[in-house]
Amino acid sequence: MLYRQRKLDLPHGVLDTPVLFPVRNVGKRSSDNTPKYVGTIPEFSAAMINARSIRNRDPMWNRLTNGVTLREEMDVPEETIIFADSGGFDFSEQEIDTTPKKTIKTQRKLDSDIHGTIDIPLSRENRAAENQRRIDRSIEFALEASDLHTGDALLFASVHGYDPETIRNNIQYLENHGEFDGYALGSMVPIRTDYKKVTKLVLAARNATEKHLHVYGLGGLVYQPLLLYLGVDSFDSSAFIRSAGNRNYLIPGFGGEELHNIEDLDRLPCPCPICGQRSLEDIREDRTALTQHNLWALATELRRFKYIAESDRDVENYLDLRFQGNEVTKRAYETAKQQVRRLT
Repeated sequence: MLYRQRKLDLPHGVLDTPVLFPVRNVGKRSSDNTPKYVGTIPEFSAAMINARSIRNRDPMWNRLTNGVTLREEMDVPEETIIFADSGGFDFSEQEIDTTPKKTIKTQRKLDSDIHGTIDIPLSRENRAAENQRRIDRSIEFALEASDLHTGDALLFASVHGYDPETIRNNIQYLENHGEFDGYALGSMVPIRTDYKKVTKLVLAARNATEKHLHVYGLGGLVYQPLLLYLGVDSFDSSAFIRSAGNRNYLIPGFGGEELHNIEDLDRLPCPCPICGQRSLEDIREDRTALTQHNLWALATELRRFKYIAESDRDVENYLDLRFQGNEVTKRAYETAKQQVRRLT
């Protein structure tokens, strides 16, 4: 397997990887709907934010430019690690309304530890020429950000492509023409149900560089063990929020279950601090509690893999069992296993 552990020395502390960055909706709404988790769930001392959304929400941006820090605005400890992406996913449907200079300036003002370069996501609905134009512009933006970047924060170049060769070539080009601390693979969310394709693209990125590799948007229960097996260093997810909004209860090792399908239990199967003392009905009626449980589920999935990897147990045997209940993910994992074995 390609799983690895490293440490990132960042302005607000040392971050152990692999790690999940929970997505914070700060800036997307009038108020952040993410419940507190920093200091409660040991794995999660970090957050992913959308720099564009924060800058474009005038009342919040006015506070941030008049003495309030981002961490005060988010009500998190000063040592919280912040990954500020460019808000590129917003450009799936909207015109680009920022520049590398403006984005870098915003990220610096937010005092983020990791800066993601402007990226323009691809779409299967686009013609090949349009997707290639988006790939080329994302590379241009990354190189411009490289020229502008200074300070202790890390700079991750956002990379796109729908075939392994494009991913490899883009990373190699960026390596030769810019200075980056890592790479962030984008455009995966729209094709997330094509596990086999996603697996090949992630593996191409992993093989193209030894630097830090982040995957945007695929940090849910199903993808976590697959990404860890492929040597991904970090990923982000808003699945815990979206699932709670749909009253979907995440269960490590299984996936999600809609609460209306669970009728005959007094208590839910998870012994986390949220579920351990509360009844099914309590959690069914409390969206915040469900969101917090879903975060604990993501932490549990991460802990399980780390335990297997760091003990004498066989990771591939674990994943054989982990994916046996779903033919689609099982085939994707089998494909990944064949490729990984050829590389190790």
